[in-house]
Amino acid sequence: MSIFDFSLFAKGGPMMWVLLAMGFLCLMIFIERVLYLHRGQIKSTDFINGIKNILAKRRIVEALTVCEETPGPVAAIVKAALLHADDDADRMRFHVQEAAIVELPALERRIGSIAAIAQVAPLVGLLGTILGLVTTFIAFEKDYMAAAALSAGMWQALLSAAGGLILAIPAHLAHHFLNGRVRAIVRDIEWSGNEIMKYLLTEYRRDAAPVETAGGAE
Repeated sequence: MSIFDFSLFAKGGPMMWVLLAMGFLCLMIFIERVLYLHRGQIKSTDFINGIKNILAKRRIVEALTVCEETPGPVAAIVKAALLHADDDADRMRFHVQEAAIVELPALERRIGSIAAIAQVAPLVGLLGTILGLVTTFIAFEKDYMAAAALSAGMWQALLSAAGGLILAIPAHLAHHFLNGRVRAIVRDIEWSGNEIMKYLLTEYRRDAAPVETAGGAE
């Protein structure tokens, strides 16, 4: 009998349908999160260098436009810093941190659901196992044929337990993978925020100083 035979799936009892629904939900969440995180992760070094080159030409509006057209939290953090380029360090840092607080929950959204499925799946499988054993004992009490009762109950017990583990293992791996992607983006956010603030507070203002001085001399 093939393991992909539907009749084998049906022998697992009602909990197999619950596991199937959970598996489908887990897969949909995983695909959506992978696409979202892939879209939001950019090459931070190249992006920051590009913004610096634009700012070196004193084109802050163009830099803001680039940030608006670039998807992902890194661009949002840089934009927050650019909008407050003339503020002092504490005020600029406050607005950058405020932008980060807005962006981080979006990165972590629904990842907890995959962790919950990974934790609950073995319990659902265990419940199916217990129901299979209960079915077996009920059949024995009703004087059914011992072999048939034992076979049906054991199939349900074993397949439910296996189904729970088959779902839980990849769900745990998916959760670990997505957490890794989120941590990588968070590191990019922290680095980009510090890098753009350092540039705005030092080189950007230092380059502007001679222009102001020359204007004052005139």
